[in-house]
Amino acid sequence: MTAPRRRIIRRPASRPSANPQRLQKARSRLEQQRAALVGWTARLKRAFHSVERLQRSVSRIEKQIKTLEGS
Repeated sequence: MTAPRRRIIRRPASRPSANPQRLQKARSRLEQQRAALVGWTARLKRAFHSVERLQRSVSRIEKQIKTLEGS
C-alpha cells in the first residue's frame, strides 16, 4: 500500500518593504529597457520594410524571366 504524500508546510511569503532605493533603481532600469525597446523596434521596422521591398523585387524579376522564357 502506498503512503500518503507528506505535505510541506511553509510560512507565507513576506511582502517586500517599500525600499525607496530599490524602487528608484527599478524605475531607472525600466526607463533604460524602454529606450532600448524603442531603438530595436525602429530597427525591426526598417528591416521588415527592407525585406518586403526585396521580396517584391524578386517576384517582379521572376515574373519578368517567365515572360521572357515564354516568348
